[in-house]
Amino acid sequence: MVKKKYNKIDSNIKYNLNEASKLVTQQNFTKFDSSVDIAICLGVDTKKHNQLIRGTVNFPYGTGKIVRVLALIPPEREKEIKNSGADFIGLDNYINKIKNGWLEFDVIVTIPSVMLKLGALGKILGPRGLMPNPKTGTVTKNPNKSINEIKSGKREFKVDRYGIIHTAIGKVSFGFEKIKKNVSELINVLKKLKPSTSKGVFFKKIYLSSTMGPSISVNIQDL
Repeated sequence: MVKKKYNKIDSNIKYNLNEASKLVTQQNFTKFDSSVDIAICLGVDTKKHNQLIRGTVNFPYGTGKIVRVLALIPPEREKEIKNSGADFIGLDNYINKIKNGWLEFDVIVTIPSVMLKLGALGKILGPRGLMPNPKTGTVTKNPNKSINEIKSGKREFKVDRYGIIHTAIGKVSFGFEKIKKNVSELINVLKKLKPSTSKGVFFKKIYLSSTMGPSISVNIQDL
């Protein structure tokens, strides 16, 4: 069965987005609903600070992943975000828990005045990519809105040291249309973030894959 599925994919072919989205949703080699990932190799020089691309994308259909949000909010503002969808709400008690090794969350949302308190957590949160950042909307004067967006499908991404953006874009069960639209949204966001100092080809290679499945090369010209 696995060989049969692999045989549908020719590693020498660059598939258009429609075909690639169909193929990746057929590549389920697990007993669970596999994640669909995208890897985008960009023509950027990661040694230059102004080419370290980072941002957020509001996927139309989310990613199918449950994101646990920790809202680090002072007591006087807790009431306003009670119904925001945050999984954990508080401040000093959660800061102390993090210092003691608690990390059962995926995203922190906070307000500007709290950032001074988070400085002591830099060595814990920084290496794990969990430190909130104004550029990604996780440090904001409107935490309620930010939490709602994250729960609805907003995801952060950033280029790694090899110039690659890697992120989940859905589940096999989404079907190819939803996967295709999620990919298109990410591509559109990246186009707007292209640094003016980046010369030559911006989108160098794009691959889709499912959990434990083969990579499917996407024809960049089609995008």
